[in-house]
Amino acid sequence: MSLSEVLALPATVNVVTAARALGIGHNKAYDLIRAGTFPVRTLPLGGTVRIPTAALWEALGVGSLPQGGAAGH
Repeated sequence: MSLSEVLALPATVNVVTAARALGIGHNKAYDLIRAGTFPVRTLPLGGTVRIPTAALWEALGVGSLPQGGAAGH
């Protein structure tokens, strides 16, 4: 997933999208979530898990980019 794609994500994403951004498979992501070791804060919502995009950006080291940061480059 490119930086511009990551920066264009909505406020929360599903586990598959978060895993893709982190460069891991979705099965591994679910294993890490079950083990409590997923590198990003998760939001369990009933039977669904959502990932806050801001937390994903932080884990990827892009959370502190100025608004419009690399997306415009």
